Amino acid sequence: MTDLSFRRAGIADLPAIVAMLADDELGAQRESRNDLTPYLAAFERIDRDPGQHLLVADRGIEVVGTLQLSVIPGLSRRGATRTVIEAVRVRASERGTGLGSLLIEYAIEESRRLGADLVQLTSDASRADAHRFYERMGFVGSHVGFKLSLG
Repeated sequence: MTDLSFRRAGIADLPAIVAMLADDELGAQRESRNDLTPYLAAFERIDRDPGQHLLVADRGIEVVGTLQLSVIPGLSRRGATRTVIEAVRVRASERGTGLGSLLIEYAIEESRRLGADLVQLTSDASRADAHRFYERMGFVGSHVGFKLSLG
């Protein structure tokens, strides 16, 4: 995987990122490749926020993976800073190549570089394969998550 690199996403990466978000059973129900307008507004908010890091993995000149890393300062755990990994996606043609592991390892290293004491993530309850993957990466299923849709 020597032709692989990681970097902060730019606006030109947005179509590839949205395509990856939409390219699975859950994403197909909630994402839209046809209208990038809401994604453009969200990208601008993310890009302006110093605590948000939208990252991509490139193979050559193609975007093949993405995730968002959010830095959250906190009071709990003696004032620990944590990062939250969200929206992890690997392009379908790259699944099973080890790219997902490298992407998560990169996010963990970035978390260390950003001064985090803890890395956490959530994964949809229906994604059993993803849960096994995260456990292999050293994550522990220690909490139950809850969501309330406001939309």
